Amino acid sequence: MDTLVKTGITGLDEVLRGGLPRQNNLLVEGAPGASKTTLGLGFIHAGAALYNEPGAIVSFELDAAKLLRDAALFCWDLQAQIERGMIKVIQTSPAVLLSEFRNPDGAFAETLRAMGTKRLLIDGLTPLRLYAEVHELPFREDLHLLIEGINRLGVTTLMTAERDETLGTVPAHERFVFDTIISLTRQEQNRRVQRRLTVLKSRGQDFIGGSHTMRIEGGKGIHVYRRAQSRPHNSPDQPTSNERLSIGSAPIDEMMDGGLYKGSVTMLSGISGTGKTVLSVQFLDACIKAGHKTLLVSLDEHPRQLMRNAASLGFDLEGMLARGELFIHYESPLELELDVHFDRVIKLVEQEGIDCVVFDSCAVYEMTSPAEVANYLYAVATFFKDRLATIFLNYESPELLGLSQISQELKGSHLVDNIILLNYVEISTVLRRAIAIPKVRGSRNRQITREYVIGEGGLLLLDESAGHADPAGVVPQLPFSSYYGLLSRSPSRQSPLIDEAVAHGDKMPESVELPTAASS
Repeated sequence: MDTLVKTGITGLDEVLRGGLPRQNNLLVEGAPGASKTTLGLGFIHAGAALYNEPGAIVSFELDAAKLLRDAALFCWDLQAQIERGMIKVIQTSPAVLLSEFRNPDGAFAETLRAMGTKRLLIDGLTPLRLYAEVHELPFREDLHLLIEGINRLGVTTLMTAERDETLGTVPAHERFVFDTIISLTRQEQNRRVQRRLTVLKSRGQDFIGGSHTMRIEGGKGIHVYRRAQSRPHNSPDQPTSNERLSIGSAPIDEMMDGGLYKGSVTMLSGISGTGKTVLSVQFLDACIKAGHKTLLVSLDEHPRQLMRNAASLGFDLEGMLARGELFIHYESPLELELDVHFDRVIKLVEQEGIDCVVFDSCAVYEMTSPAEVANYLYAVATFFKDRLATIFLNYESPELLGLSQISQELKGSHLVDNIILLNYVEISTVLRRAIAIPKVRGSRNRQITREYVIGEGGLLLLDESAGHADPAGVVPQLPFSSYYGLLSRSPSRQSPLIDEAVAHGDKMPESVELPTAASS
């Protein structure tokens, strides 16, 4: 006989590392509406339909018709299992149930033995306690009597209990007698309902602690998504590689001392419009040409818009998708839950053998889940490094000109291997784009600022020494090498006439400060 009982609740057996120890007594506690009964029904139905384990449902409040109706919402045909003799619904009262358990050979016990019951749902503990309080009965003694009777039956029991809102928990003596305790919570945040499941204890087994996301999904029932941070390493030593991947631009590769190491994590930071998504697509295009499978996780733009914009720069995303070279996973920030999102992404990566991934943009994670984003991104980085996959984390900087930090909450330097900064630089009345790469772990990266434009093929770096015309084609622009402090602050604004005079080599009045000595 198996020592573990599979609950059949999607994701819960993973959290319980295989299931519940057989004959454990499980308490599921939570406030009204936390889905305690739904979890219990799923446990009983899965036993009968999937594991050939007959089950009984004891209900004090809901009659059989309502239970059948509720189960039908998740495509659970309880009626068919009842007709097969695999499930029995017992509508009773707390008084009758307690009296039955005082008699080991009573009708209730005989019924369960006759059908070979392996699973029992008692919904719930709270009516039993209220009955005892009203009739001034010693409930603690009755509860021990109930558990002893269940143990004699040799079944695995799930009992539900309303959380006492004044105490914040089920009374301690009630918790003590149960082998396993699962807490369900339900709260509204930003007008969205968020459900969580936490295994508080489970005697005789290891389990994954912490708070896991739980969803009620139509046609399926309860789905538990384990914490993203709980994903283990597949090997004791994190793999590394000396292989370099091109970012899609030879001049940028040169700035990085030869490109990105395979299996590295890169943070690409910049204000909106500087070309983060463009450089990301440029990177994925280069990866595909090198024979890699790629994924773009988009939280900012819909895939159709991404394909349209990329086509204007010469990138055929639609063709890449059709050939299975590129996958796009899009989720709206309005309904984003990190555990669910991470589960979907890693399953796609594992199923398709993807090894180059772009997340666009991490600022959405920070916006939707500020308290969780740092740990979440650690989980992302750890998972992909363990697979020797190369990833881009795009981050939208809030600063238009200059850069004081990547994020107040999210400190990127210890999380990532490489940092690429894209920024606007205001010189005179013109906004120009600048790229700098302050960090490439394990490399001799060039600590310089280069100017770039966005055109056919993505980000195009301009000559380091030669000037060029401004966007209007009127005033020639000095190269970036003529200025200093480009990213830390904007150079002093000068009159366009002064800039024009400098460009033509005219002599300036002694009182005028030249751009090559820009003040702070």
